[in-house]
Amino acid sequence: MRMSAKAEYAVRAMVQLATAEDGVLVTTDDLAKAQGIPPQFLVDILSDLRTDRLVRSHRGREGGYELARPAKAISLADVLRCIDGPLASVRDIGLGDLPYTGPTTPLTDVWRALRASMRSVLEQTSVADVAADALPKHVRKLADDYRSQEAKRGHSLS
Repeated sequence: MRMSAKAEYAVRAMVQLATAEDGVLVTTDDLAKAQGIPPQFLVDILSDLRTDRLVRSHRGREGGYELARPAKAISLADVLRCIDGPLASVRDIGLGDLPYTGPTTPLTDVWRALRASMRSVLEQTSVADVAADALPKHVRKLADDYRSQEAKRGHSLS
């Protein structure tokens, strides 16, 4: 999976919005400064998030943005799909329509497993989970396992 800068910024913006007190609107400038996101880029991102009804905007002097529903009800997958489309695709072809034959036929199941793995992390982790540093247990375990593997690789390279 390759995540675009736009998608990564969108996730960061949503997590930042999740930390705002209920009813408190966050301006684009405050959001951009808090997360180091270029303001004009953030305007485009917020527009996409608003179109997908993940955020609400309020105009005027006291205007700004807020989450359109509770942070617990917005998964990371919701945000990524809004910005970049499907979580995992192969040349924008449906997995059942891939032209694999012979020894490459099992690749379809590899791509299905990859998609399922990403979905288990991204659909089951909410914006609220990240904001509260309360990741689901299976996500925390995967991250810990990865860190352990990184540490082992680091020692073997020395």
